[in-house]
Amino acid sequence: MEHLDKKKWEQENVLRLVKKSRKGVLRVVFSRFGLMALLLILELVLLWMMWRWFNNDFEWFAAAQGVFTVLMFFHLFNSDMDATGKLTWMFLLAVIPIPASIFLWFTEKDVGHRTLKRRVQQRIDESRDLLHQDPEVLRDPEIESSGTDDLCRYLNRSGSFPLYANTETKFFPQGEDKFAALLEELQKAEKFIFLEYFIIDEGYMWGSILKILADKAAQGVDVRVLYDGMLEISTLPWDYPRRLEKLGIRCKAFAPIQPFLSTHYNYRDHRKILVIDGKAAFTGGVNLADEYINRKERFGHWKDTAILLRGEAVQSFTLMFLQMWNLTEKEPRWDEALLPSPPVEAEGYVMPYCDCPLDDYKVGESVYMDILNRAKDYVHIMTPYLILDNEMETALKFAAQRGVDVKLILPGIPDKKAAYALAKSHYQYLTAAGVKLYEYTPGFVHAKIFASDDVKAVVGTINLDYRSLYHHFECAAYLYGGPTVGDVERDFQRTLEQCRRVTPETIRHEKLGYKLGGSLMKLVAPLL
Repeated sequence: MEHLDKKKWEQENVLRLVKKSRKGVLRVVFSRFGLMALLLILELVLLWMMWRWFNNDFEWFAAAQGVFTVLMFFHLFNSDMDATGKLTWMFLLAVIPIPASIFLWFTEKDVGHRTLKRRVQQRIDESRDLLHQDPEVLRDPEIESSGTDDLCRYLNRSGSFPLYANTETKFFPQGEDKFAALLEELQKAEKFIFLEYFIIDEGYMWGSILKILADKAAQGVDVRVLYDGMLEISTLPWDYPRRLEKLGIRCKAFAPIQPFLSTHYNYRDHRKILVIDGKAAFTGGVNLADEYINRKERFGHWKDTAILLRGEAVQSFTLMFLQMWNLTEKEPRWDEALLPSPPVEAEGYVMPYCDCPLDDYKVGESVYMDILNRAKDYVHIMTPYLILDNEMETALKFAAQRGVDVKLILPGIPDKKAAYALAKSHYQYLTAAGVKLYEYTPGFVHAKIFASDDVKAVVGTINLDYRSLYHHFECAAYLYGGPTVGDVERDFQRTLEQCRRVTPETIRHEKLGYKLGGSLMKLVAPLL
């Protein structure tokens, strides 16, 4: 009887728009993506055939290729690319000169995404002055002495990221905790609900949310959903926005896949933002799929984190959503960003921020490095991926070498074997410098947090890998002072109790496949 009651409750409260159908290879083959993938393969085959034709029919081709490769090396040395990226491209040029040169030219010219870059900058410029920094906040002696005021000024060069007081925060140490709070907050919506997520997958979690969204839309609440266009390959059909629109929900896919080559598709929307009436906002690592709340097991126990904001800082997340939503609007509107968020009396400060891959600022990496470089006692980190450039690896090692307790918690069960092998390729160098590494034995860590010195913390979407730090749209909340910083650190310590320590001995006895795989893939890590 209890099982029947549960099933009946789910039928009434969980909404599904997609019937269970073909999965895996068949799902891809018989989707619109199958046709697009076929066209992309044909383009690549054509390029390869042209290279083969020149290579076989001209005796002087080998000499010309050598001269061309040397010129490309000079070009790389004089470019502003980071050192790790240069080494990767030099390796590819030495092995496959012409295809690598074409690919390098293709990526440097940013074929296909100049329109996106122009629109992003236009929307940022249009909305830059909508939110204002309270100068009294930056004059706080503690903020000045900690360097947080300097970090705020840096962030505001790339966008509009004020540091706020009057904002209450609540940390969620598990996806299940966020899900329960999220459902409760959604029921309170009266004006608007904005959702922007990297992954949405039909199931219990999304179906429960969708039922509330549909009910709220029917009540006249402005409900908008924005998700990354790559979901057409993995979880959602190409016409899903139209299905939501029938429920009164406005929906867009960011950068949906089209049948032509473009660097535009390298830049994905990895953000997780939910804003309700300008009063409450969520962010963190938790996407809208059942594995994130451990209702479906994929890689053991799924460890994730999130944060809820109430108060003035919510405005920043409203603006972030609207900047992305308005990319495709002919007449962008910013009304919701101008709604004053009611101040909430709370200790500490909050600075929401986002990272755009289309400008000259490496915001996500810079915030992390600022924490590492200013730390006095400790920096404790959780991240699912560890694919580091030279600058980040140096910052981690330098902090440890000057006596800071630097600890990282990484997955014990990987979701991607290649990323796991690459992470292990850093272990020896980091541990030798005094960085302490741990692996979460119950399963997969998807949390992205930094905690430092009992006064600073970051909870967001930004991984320690090239994808997040260079190629994705990301977001996070930077915390200074207040009780939530302590909550983040306590969760780190609790999680640490379930981890195994990485030592020189465990590194020596690592599986040969991971050792070889990590060494080989490190050659092309910036492209992964």
